[in-house]
Amino acid sequence: MIGSKSLKNRATDLVLAVFLTLLATVMLYPMLYEVFVSFSEAGELVKSRGILLHPLGFTLDAYKIVFGIRDILTGYANTLFVMVFGLAVNLLMTSLGAYFLSRKADRVKLQKPIMLLILFTMYFSGGLVPSWLTVRNLGLYDTRWAMILPTAVNTYNMILLTSYFRSIPESLEESVRMDGGGHFTILFRIVLPLSKPAMAVMFLYYGVSHWNSWFNAMIYLRDNSLYPLQLILRNILVEGSALNTNSFSVSAMNYEEMEKSVKAAMVVVSTIPFLLIYPFLQKYFRGGLMVGSLKE
Repeated sequence: MIGSKSLKNRATDLVLAVFLTLLATVMLYPMLYEVFVSFSEAGELVKSRGILLHPLGFTLDAYKIVFGIRDILTGYANTLFVMVFGLAVNLLMTSLGAYFLSRKADRVKLQKPIMLLILFTMYFSGGLVPSWLTVRNLGLYDTRWAMILPTAVNTYNMILLTSYFRSIPESLEESVRMDGGGHFTILFRIVLPLSKPAMAVMFLYYGVSHWNSWFNAMIYLRDNSLYPLQLILRNILVEGSALNTNSFSVSAMNYEEMEKSVKAAMVVVSTIPFLLIYPFLQKYFRGGLMVGSLKE
């Protein structure tokens, strides 16, 4: 009886392992395909049909063309600006809001009405036209700050962080108060240092959002020199806008032949940064951002 149960468990584990391996392959292959195409020789790629399991030949010509596009380097610079200052604003404002909402209601005035107003914004918004008018009237139109300030706080992220802050023992807060510390001391000396897993997750959520953002830039920006990387890639990949190269010359005929490799190289270049960052933040997901709400 015990042997049959053990055999059944092993069979189940084997089936799950095979299923998850196939699922992981299906999810991973599109990225691997783009990598293979980006390193493939254009002539060999044109002749190829079906799936790729390795680069057809090996060449870096596609990457030479990509990094020769002035707009790509400008887009990287603009995206890094938005990432650095946007993340600083996001983490600061979300932490302040979460700290306020995580305090006991009897210690904070108007907490419940404010919480209801914040939740209201998750389901209803003024719409695109009022948002555009607000950005213009605030003097943010056609500036990099139009990609930062309108998205300073994500309501869902703030609620998650609030749950995590509530899981921190109140005794620590009381000890700070007994020593004469105020709210900023509690937040920056006690709460945030104990919330590194949650803050790492916030960093990733907001970071991915900024890195992939292109719609706000398309709406609020008119100066091409302010375009972030994703909007430039969209214009090239989707709309087929002309490539502006300066460090690598390529004839129109050669570019048509290499177009598939160049587009794949653009996808790889735009994806690599977060693929490199993610493994360093992965360990915080194992701790679980939702642990705060479970303790309640």
